[in-house]
Amino acid sequence: MGDLERELRARLAEGLPGAEAQQRFAPIPLLDGWSPDQRPDSARPAAAMILIFPGHEGPAVPLTLRHHSLPRHAGQVSLPGGALDPGESALAAALREAEEEIGVVSDRIRVLGPLSTLWIAASNFVVHPFVGVTDVRPEFRLRANEVSALLEVPVRHLRDRGRLRWAARTAGRPGRYPYFDVGNEVVWGATAMMLGEFVSLFDPGHGPEALDDGRDR
Repeated sequence: MGDLERELRARLAEGLPGAEAQQRFAPIPLLDGWSPDQRPDSARPAAAMILIFPGHEGPAVPLTLRHHSLPRHAGQVSLPGGALDPGESALAAALREAEEEIGVVSDRIRVLGPLSTLWIAASNFVVHPFVGVTDVRPEFRLRANEVSALLEVPVRHLRDRGRLRWAARTAGRPGRYPYFDVGNEVVWGATAMMLGEFVSLFDPGHGPEALDDGRDR
C-alpha cells in the first residue's frame, strides 16, 4: 500500500489525464456537443470517492450496487458518492458519502487528491471525484435503502485490459458502451469514466480496444 500511495501522489502531482482519458470509456455515439469537462451552470454539483484499501487480493476499491428503488441509476454499479449539501465543499461531500453509504469514517481516509470533474449529461450532475487511501480493510456498513451490495474490486483487475469489453444498448439511447467486467457485474457510464481516468494515472492510454465492426467514436 505504501508504494502504491507514493506512486499515486506522484502521478496526481504531475497533472491529470483529464477529459481525453474519461472519454475513452464513454458510450458511443457521443451526445452532440457533450464533453466530460463541461460545467453547465444548470448542473448540480456532486462528489465521489475512489477509496483504496488493502483487500484480500492486494489493493482494492469498493464499488456499490445501487438499490433498485433509487430514482437515478437504479441497479447500477457506482462509486460511493452523491450530491453536495448546501454550502458543502466537494471534498466534504465525498467523505460524507463514503461514511453514509459504506460506513467508512473520514478520519480513516487519507485524501491523495482530486481527479477531473465529469459532467453526466443524463442526470445533469458535475461530479468531483477524489482518490483516498486507508491503511486497513474497513468494516463496511452499507446504507440499506441506497446500497444493495458491495463489490471489493482489486486495482489489478481495473488495470487488466482483458476485463474491458463492449456491449450494445437498445433501451433509452441506443449505441455501444465500454465496460469493466468485475465479478460478473458491468461497470459502465460515469463510473467507468471516473475509474478510467484513475487507471490512466498508472497506465497512460488505458482503454478498451477499438470496436471490431468498423465503427469508431
